[in-house]
Amino acid sequence: MKILIAGDWHSELHEEAVYQALLQLGHKPLRFAWHEYFRPQGSLSKLGLPLLKAQNKYMFGPVVDCLNRDIISRIEKEQPELVFVYRGSHIYPETLHRMREVAPQAILVGYNNDDPFSPLYPKWKWRHFLAGVPEYDLVLAYRVHNIEEFKAVGAKRVELLRSWFIPERNYPIELSEDERKRFECDVVFIGHYEDDGRLACLEEIARRGWRLRIFGPGYEWNPILRRSDLLHEYMPVNLVWGRDYNRALCGARVALCFFSKLNRDTYTRRCFEIPSSGTVLMSEYSDDLAGMFEPDEEAIYFRDTQELLMKLNSLLVDDLKIKKIAAAGVRRVWSDRHDVISRMRDMVAWVDNIVKDAK
Repeated sequence: MKILIAGDWHSELHEEAVYQALLQLGHKPLRFAWHEYFRPQGSLSKLGLPLLKAQNKYMFGPVVDCLNRDIISRIEKEQPELVFVYRGSHIYPETLHRMREVAPQAILVGYNNDDPFSPLYPKWKWRHFLAGVPEYDLVLAYRVHNIEEFKAVGAKRVELLRSWFIPERNYPIELSEDERKRFECDVVFIGHYEDDGRLACLEEIARRGWRLRIFGPGYEWNPILRRSDLLHEYMPVNLVWGRDYNRALCGARVALCFFSKLNRDTYTRRCFEIPSSGTVLMSEYSDDLAGMFEPDEEAIYFRDTQELLMKLNSLLVDDLKIKKIAAAGVRRVWSDRHDVISRMRDMVAWVDNIVKDAK
């Protein structure tokens, strides 16, 4: 199947992961990346940068108009059987309608890993995406609670497509001596900062003397840690990508997971990446996640800082239990097919059903 994948394409974990998985499944994926439209070009690039940033942020203006025209032209030329729009914040609803006119055989699929219904986002953030929902043949919800919300704004068909781990990126490894110096610890947290209590959790872990490592966007974490008596020594916080991200997970005995309150998450991508790396997942509790990983057997859950500390205190003195839970987590992510290839196989099956129903 010829499949055009459209998206910002700034990360290898999202659109590129979809592209590679579909390639491995024997399809013919094509890329349409719109982040390139907002890169300054030529001698006046510095002067034009603020204007480009404004158009990209607020999704309006001649550059956004141009990318919408270009994707229509690309679809008209390629005549794909499927158009997969990843997080279509910049795609106008009339563009989706026009896609159907220039390639009537194409099934239009929309997916968004953010929560476009969250009241914490400004209303303008998802205006194009939500207005375009009725144009898609299939909308893929990242969260269970988004399913009915998509139907309420006119989605023809909605399926749950959770995030994933990437087998080539997330797997158990033995660290070298130099890598252990960089990554070995009792507890690791990899992620962004939110003012939701995660700082207090990390401070209490440090207070008790457990070996802690923090990785994430420094521009968020460093100003916060600078004011923390317990965590300022962990500066500077840096991002880890690719193999270093996997090494950072594999170097820890336990990896923490906090949910984004901005996106009203009940699970997140790291809930699959952490177990697949052979490290114990210790996450905020949700009924949703507890239905995927058996509590205290395949993952550890906490509801507040005190429960987190109590469970860490018990777990970190029991190497056998750590190994048992980690091994069970690996088995679970594979047996329940939480890898990206399985996710894309499901997506293609839903599209095939739509095609069959139309005949």
